[in-house]
Amino acid sequence: MTMKNGLFMWVVWFGLIGLAGGCAMSQDTCRQLLVAAESEVYDVIVVPGIPYEDGEWDMLMRGRVFWGKYLYDRGIAKNIMFSGSSVYSPHYESKIMALYAQALGVPDSVIYTEIRAEHSTENIYYSHKKANNLGFKKIALVTDPFQSKMLKSFIKKRVDPEIGIIPFVYDTLSMLNVDSVQVTIVDSTAYNPDFVSIKERESFWKRFRGTRGKNLNESYYKDGDLENDAK
Repeated sequence: MTMKNGLFMWVVWFGLIGLAGGCAMSQDTCRQLLVAAESEVYDVIVVPGIPYEDGEWDMLMRGRVFWGKYLYDRGIAKNIMFSGSSVYSPHYESKIMALYAQALGVPDSVIYTEIRAEHSTENIYYSHKKANNLGFKKIALVTDPFQSKMLKSFIKKRVDPEIGIIPFVYDTLSMLNVDSVQVTIVDSTAYNPDFVSIKERESFWKRFRGTRGKNLNESYYKDGDLENDAK
């Protein structure tokens, strides 16, 4: 796929998402945030998960993983924390994304996973707590423009107003050949044998509350907890 076609696909994909929700950061804002981030060095960037289905990573997962790698390669981030439990499918979203990042050349030594989050609000809330437990202080959220805007207010009010936000810049992302790069992972290492879909465990209204940050478990990552796993 050519760079022009790749850019078109990203604009169409996220444009539709933004229109559907009426709340995506503009590309002008995204570019400004990237420019500002280029003068910073974050201890860790938090990349929210996306369901892994049919043994493939979709366009949105590709975008988040590649954007995280890009920021690491540019020296904007020292470490990457992927966040996401096994929510709608039996693989831990965070571990799947970590495997793809490793396959793309990101050193395992700078990759961390957070495996308890089941909603976007929980991705940044729990990752912030785990990052602090690991000694990371300067933190940024790295994701698409839609999720970035959705979480902006929540981050300010409930997490930490000092957390940076670095959403996708479409034309930059299209230059990374996101659509054409092929990598293989052994996804069995990210499989959760105790998986039960959130649709079976929780009612629609409880899941809806979760998307608004109303189901946060304050016991997670309390007193330095790291899920019994420092990575």
